[in-house]
Amino acid sequence: MSTPETPQPARSRVIAGRYRLEHVLGNGSMGTVWAAYDEFLQRKVAVKEVLLPPGIPAGEADALRERTLREARAIAVLSHPNVVTLHDIARQDGEPFVVMELVPSRSLAEVVRQQGPLNTQQTAAVADAVAAGLEAAHRAGITHRDVKPGNVLVGDSGQIKLTDFGIARNVAENTMTSTGIMLGSPAYIAPEVASGQEVTPAADLWSLGATLFAVVEGVPPYDADDDPLATVTEVVHGDVPKPTSAGELEPVITGLMVKDPDARMTLAEVRRRLRPLLPEPGTVLFPAPNPDAPPVTPPKPRRPAGSLSKQFAPPKTPIAPTDTPLASDPGPLPFMVTGSTPAPGPKPRRRRGKLGTAVLALVAAVIVVVSMAGGFVLTRYLGGQVLLPTAVAFGGTPSTSPTSTTTAKVPTTRVHGKAVPTTGDSGGDFSLDVPPDWQQFSQNRPPTDSLPARAQVFFISKDGTQELSVQRFPKFTKVDAYVNAVKALPKVTVQPLTPISVPGFSGGQQIEYAQDTGGSAPPHTIAMVLVKGNDLWVVGVKAPVGSDADAAAKRLFAQISQQFQVAD
Repeated sequence: MSTPETPQPARSRVIAGRYRLEHVLGNGSMGTVWAAYDEFLQRKVAVKEVLLPPGIPAGEADALRERTLREARAIAVLSHPNVVTLHDIARQDGEPFVVMELVPSRSLAEVVRQQGPLNTQQTAAVADAVAAGLEAAHRAGITHRDVKPGNVLVGDSGQIKLTDFGIARNVAENTMTSTGIMLGSPAYIAPEVASGQEVTPAADLWSLGATLFAVVEGVPPYDADDDPLATVTEVVHGDVPKPTSAGELEPVITGLMVKDPDARMTLAEVRRRLRPLLPEPGTVLFPAPNPDAPPVTPPKPRRPAGSLSKQFAPPKTPIAPTDTPLASDPGPLPFMVTGSTPAPGPKPRRRRGKLGTAVLALVAAVIVVVSMAGGFVLTRYLGGQVLLPTAVAFGGTPSTSPTSTTTAKVPTTRVHGKAVPTTGDSGGDFSLDVPPDWQQFSQNRPPTDSLPARAQVFFISKDGTQELSVQRFPKFTKVDAYVNAVKALPKVTVQPLTPISVPGFSGGQQIEYAQDTGGSAPPHTIAMVLVKGNDLWVVGVKAPVGSDADAAAKRLFAQISQQFQVAD
């Protein structure tokens, strides 16, 4: 596999003597997706080149190669008009390249951003197509696990396809390690998955319902902005929201979004109820967007009180694509598999899974420019404990004492990661020291009025009380703009800035703040804001203010702050 350097000109590269790379469609956290031409069959395809972070051990590189092949085996069994097709696994210089169907399309998320919530016929067509694709996947023993608007493609010719099976698991493949798990997007994840129970096909039913909720309401059912764990808290412990604009689709959505997996509406029943609502064949449901049309103002998201919703809100205007809207992502790697036998339908067992150390997920480079916005891959260590952190009452202000070193060194391991936002730029390789039992997830956020798009990588302690985060704002170096965005957060207390010097960076400032989010455990954050080349990087820790975890997070920050590095 290649290292994540600037890709060489595509015209000089022919993969396996057959696939000529034409131009980059986009970049994921560890992969580049190319528009390519199959010179043997004379057709356009999408080719994913998996990129390895600098310094990755040889054993891990070999494991990623093997997982590439496992992904191919998992989705190669699917042949359905509503599922993006895998064509081939090609090899060049011993490295695997994933060759996929190239679909000129927009993501469903982009459609909603451009035109607003869908009408009944549009939603029924989407629901029927996705349900049909999921039926085929479930019959093949595959659970998708990340059904969301960004993973549903609306083709230029009207076809609707489910894509991004990269974190799916094939229950027929039993050679994959079971020590880690990648969960789906927090706003669409099933409650039992979020709380650590076994992942079954029933999880896809909830996610389908949440997706339909989002497209009829214009906002996801759960949204806590920059705090995925807060969103997961609502998913697990909060009430199930009811759609207000679903009309005749309301029984389908509420039938799918049931917390008891056994009680969810089956896919067959979903399709039966949708049949009277489907449009006549040949109806043009999704006309091409009018570039002269006024921007659609998105509805106000449903957020917990006190969330980071002002400076870090979704964009007020749609983001124009920077390339031809070709959806071609083969999906992130790796995905989970088990050794159980495929079932004809979702029959979930309600036991709690015990998840071990997580493997790194290669986040998809979704090639509908904005389809990754807000998406993330979450890894959590449950170990028989509750998923969410213990509540801590709000009863103090941020510490005014400087962060100091500690005599008891925290055990850490060097982690290599990649922070790539929705803009599909290259670069973003970083490394830092992370406690070995902390787990990783990634999240991308679209631009706001005050800040550009950014990529975020988080590491969470196994008890859920501490967070280590890395944020990257590409082609943006305004330290003051980030600081002002923090100061503009509601109910925030910000300590005076202090200069910090980190080798290889400039403009270093340390910021410390606490925010009353309306909950019982207000977060306290210490972060360093750094400039490297044309990028702004923010590295920090967060924990409930005044708690033992807060003190431990401060010690960790002091220990690792000087060790953070970004590849040149």
